[in-house]
Amino acid sequence: MNQFGISLKHLILGILGFLSCACTMTNKNDEVLQKRMGAMEKGLNDTYRPGLGEFMSGIQVHHEKLWFAGTNGNWKLAQFEIDEIKEALIAIQKYSADRPETKEINMIEEPIDSVSMAIRENDEPKFKSSFQLLANTCNACHLATDHGFNVIKIPDIPSFSNQEFRLK
Repeated sequence: MNQFGISLKHLILGILGFLSCACTMTNKNDEVLQKRMGAMEKGLNDTYRPGLGEFMSGIQVHHEKLWFAGTNGNWKLAQFEIDEIKEALIAIQKYSADRPETKEINMIEEPIDSVSMAIRENDEPKFKSSFQLLANTCNACHLATDHGFNVIKIPDIPSFSNQEFRLK
């Protein structure tokens, strides 16, 4: 017995009892955290991510707008549109990395760079030839990934009647 009238045996039992409660509380907290993490993982897995087709449709829209911006000398809009295409290509590599088609996407880098250079130089003839190379490379990629049925061409008329492509 010590000065407080507690035997060493009782002191040790008290400490063990306290530690047992603390461990039980920690285990329950761990269980709660594990359940929350599981729910968050499920939520993340259920989060909408655009598929490759959605990205490609977006690229097709920007491809068309790029053509009309460049052929009308609207170089700021052309730069915006080529940047949008680049952004979509990065997103494809991030969100569609599991798709076999994504392995071929790097073939587009050189034509994208060529179009970008023509835009920076405000060079319409170079823009047109680079744009044709871009369209041809899109088709080569489609062929390489068994999507040859999806043929890209230079646009004839703008789909967007509510956008002005000429500078005023």
